[in-house]
Amino acid sequence: MTARRARLIAVDGVNSRALVASAQKIATQSGAARGISRWDASGLFEQLLVADDVSTVSPRLLLLLYAADLAFRLRWEIEPVLAEGRHVVAAPYVETAVAFGRACGLERKWLNNLFRFARKPSARHVVRTAAGAARSSAGFVEFACAQLERRDRRLARDLASRTRKHFSAR
Repeated sequence: MTARRARLIAVDGVNSRALVASAQKIATQSGAARGISRWDASGLFEQLLVADDVSTVSPRLLLLLYAADLAFRLRWEIEPVLAEGRHVVAAPYVETAVAFGRACGLERKWLNNLFRFARKPSARHVVRTAAGAARSSAGFVEFACAQLERRDRRLARDLASRTRKHFSAR
């Protein structure tokens, strides 16, 4: 009997409900039922919610926080599961953040450099659904849009839809 090779399966998209449902389905099918890594594992975004002053929140800051959270997830959730020889599903992973950054007008080169540390996934899945409602407790795109809307309504108005379009362009 040969040991199976551990796989990192990335699930990306703009609608957190659909993203989580898809990740759970993929995790069950792949044998990674207990191996799902979700955004804000580090609690960084939760801390941002309790901050009273959101005047300094920008797309770049949100992406830097996402990168820090992803580094935490890799170190404490993803790499240990892979080291045990088990599959892990990361929902969302890098492409969600890159699509959000591109929708905000950030350069692909900057985004690629920001996430250069991230392990390449063995498989990628994009959940192609309409964006979810902007709620602070939802997924990364919804959270980021809600934070930016508190600062600048014009900036956040169609950001989730523009993020979704970046998945279609790839």
